[in-house]
Amino acid sequence: MSPWSEFVTAHAEGGVLDGVVARVLPFGAFVEVADGIEGLLVTNPVPAAGTRLPVRIESIDVERRRFSLVKA
Repeated sequence: MSPWSEFVTAHAEGGVLDGVVARVLPFGAFVEVADGIEGLLVTNPVPAAGTRLPVRIESIDVERRRFSLVKA
């Protein structure tokens, strides 16, 4: 089973995870919540790369292999 499939099987919308900001963008950041699994956190202000923070899964798009996060 792929890491993505394992992640989607183990987690659902509304779930809270501990993540680390991997990449910062002008409108948000990609947060790594599992090894090689990153979700988009749209927030302002944008946390610095390397910041550890709790996040909640807002939505999962299985077909596009994406998920969005909000601060928990």
